[in-house]
Parts: sequence; structure tokens; C-alpha cells
Amino acid sequence: MDHNSTQLSKKSQREGEKKPRKRRRRSKRPAEEWSLSNFQVPEADDKLRFHDLSLCDELMHAIQDLGYEYCSPIQQKSLPHTLQGKDITGKAQTGTGKTAAFLITAIQYLVKHPIQDEQFLCEPRVLIIAPTRELVIQIAQDAKNLCKYLDLQIHTLIGGEKYDKQLHQMEQRVADIVVATPGRLIDFMSRKDIFLNLVEILVLDEADRMLDMGFIPQVKQIVRATPRKNERQTLLFSATFAQDILNLSRQWTENALHIEIEPEQVATETIDQRVYMVSNEEKLPVTLNILRQEEVGLSMIFTNRRDQAIRLHEKLCKNGIKAGVLTGEIAQNKRSKTLNDFKEGKIRVLVATDVVGRGIHIDGVTHVINYNLPEDPEDYVHRIGRTGRAGVAGISISFADETEAFQLPAIEELLGEKLSCTYPPESLLAISENA
Repeated sequence: MDHNSTQLSKKSQREGEKKPRKRRRRSKRPAEEWSLSNFQVPEADDKLRFHDLSLCDELMHAIQDLGYEYCSPIQQKSLPHTLQGKDITGKAQTGTGKTAAFLITAIQYLVKHPIQDEQFLCEPRVLIIAPTRELVIQIAQDAKNLCKYLDLQIHTLIGGEKYDKQLHQMEQRVADIVVATPGRLIDFMSRKDIFLNLVEILVLDEADRMLDMGFIPQVKQIVRATPRKNERQTLLFSATFAQDILNLSRQWTENALHIEIEPEQVATETIDQRVYMVSNEEKLPVTLNILRQEEVGLSMIFTNRRDQAIRLHEKLCKNGIKAGVLTGEIAQNKRSKTLNDFKEGKIRVLVATDVVGRGIHIDGVTHVINYNLPEDPEDYVHRIGRTGRAGVAGISISFADETEAFQLPAIEELLGEKLSCTYPPESLLAISENA
């Protein structure tokens, strides 16, 4: 794909838009006193070093700061191909390193193919679409960490925050990378406040979740606004590849290489998985007694519905537990504050639904509690993956009452292993809660 010719052929389209954009010259970031010789990583059998990928020094410096040395399996399988401009479809869960895989690809491309003259505002070169606000924020933060020593601008477009504020930011700085939820991106497109005809790399993250949440019609509209698939690079990631996702991946990618990282490889070896057979009435006292144990640090509790999450949060707070709650209906500014309080340890417990909990990556989560067994087995893998990260041991505790136990076989089939189901210890059943 010839990106330079694509830029030239579409330059005239900018001039005819109803809202012409001002152009601003880019300033270069001062060079840092650092060289690759400062970052020594020995060769290792069956492992790919980031050194082996011929990445620019500024990107390697940021990779060193993040503590990365060797590629994760999905990075090792994908980066040698995506860095050459090839499309991929990747089957991978969160926590596998897929975010860094597509970000390193995009950042290295932007460094190797700089804009020669001037760059228009509100015309991103890289577009990343993700289903939830929390995941967009996480991806953008990861991008900023990797761009620490580069003059590349990252913008986020998410619902629940002021439109005018996001527009003002877009109109002040060029947009090298835009990370967005489908709904807010459509808002910007409909008002002609963003133009996607010069997108050179398109990333679709958690495609199955976007399908589940009903975003696919919006995503189709977004993809149609970008250059044709043979004029852009497309990277599509999904935890599952049902027939609908397979069909979409064929429509949106060109000769894509398919890469799979199986769920059983994702952190489960570092997670002690427990299933407690309890009645619905026993769930609260067992939860409280678990949270009151000294060895329990940050904990996440998952429910299937927002009303369950809100009621449980209220009961935890009533019993002296410093807890926060995240559901899709809570205002974005409040959700952001709750998440920051959890990261900083101001609250110890986070009650969440799958819609907002899936993209949360926080160090130090020692326990995950499935207050309700998820209806989709894939969600079980995503939930327990919030602990046991980066090789650190974690514990997941799932409650199976008389109405939910039938969901265990499907979870076990996905995991490829049987889960041991026991009654909770008597010490956890002691009732000492406020109603």
C-alpha cells in the first residue's frame, strides 16, 4: 500500500469540507541522551527480544522504561508481520500483550513515515476503536507511555465527557493516533469534526465485545469512512471468532495472517481458582469474611447485572468495606474517579459489571470474586484475568448457587480443565453483617 500517494490523492478532499482546518507545523521533541547500548537484553532460546525488531531508539527507550525485555507470545507471532505492513486477525484475551503489539506497530510506522510538509488537524493517521470508555483510556495511556520520547499526539474520544472539550483538544493539536469508542466517534464524524479518509492504520480491538454490545452497525459506518482495505493496514483482535466476526474480518482485512493465543495460556497458571457451592443468602457473609482477611489486598467483584452491582456495593459500604462501583450507567467523571481511587488504594474493593470491567488492568489485584457466574464462559476468563498478572499469584473465587451451577460445564470446557467445587470453610460462613 502506497500511503504517500493516498495522502496526495485525498488532499483535495480536505479543502472542500464545510469546516476547513487550519494547519500547524510540528515541533520536534529535544533528543534524549540515551543509546541502545544502555539497554542490554541477552538472547534467549524461543524468545524474541524487542532488540530483534529494529525499532527506533526512542521507542526502545520507552520499552526499557516499561520493563519489557522479551515479546509475549502474541507479540512474537504478530510483530514481525505487522511491522512489515501486513494485516492480521488475532484471537487473544486481555492480558496477553496485544495492546502493546498493535501500539508498537503503529508508533514505529509513524516514526518511519513522517509527514513531510504540514499536517492537518482532525485527520488521524492511526485509528483505534474499542468498545468501552475504560478500555479506550487504558489504550491511550499505554500509547502515551510508549510515545514518551516521541513527538506524537494521542487523542481519546469517549462518551460521558464533554464533547466541546474533546473537540477543543482536537483543534489544538494534530492527531497522530485517535483512540475512540464507536458512539462518540460517530458523533464527531456526523458533525464533520473528524475526517478518516487519511487513516493509514486501523485497529479494531475486542471485536466480539463490540458485536455483543450492538456496536457493529456503527463500526461498519466508521470502517467505510476510512480508505479501502488495500490502502490501509488493518489489525483486528477478538477473544472469540464466531461466524459473524469471521465474516467481518474477511470484509475489513486484506490477506490477513490469523494468529491465535489460546485462553488456557492466559495467566491461569498463576491463579488459584476456587468455586464455592453456596446459597444465594450465603454469598454476602462469605464475601465480607473474605474481604476482611489480612492477606486480601485490592479485590474486584463481578456481577452479571448493574442492579446487582449497585445493591452489593451498598451492602459492602454499610458493613464498613471501602468499595466503589462501576457500571455502564454511572457518569464517566465518577467512573474515572472511582477507578483512580482504586488504583491508588483509597478504596480496596471494586464492584463491576463485565461491560466496564473487561478492559481494566490494575497491578496489585490479589482477589477476584465472581458473585454471579457469568452467562458467557469467555467472561469468566476475562474476569479472573484481572488478578494473577505479570507472573504474580492471584486468587479467584466463584460462587455457584442452585440457579447458576449449570453454567460450570461450559466454563470448564473453555478452560480445558475441571474446577474443584467445595463448600466454603465454616469461618467464611459466620454471619456478622448488617442487613
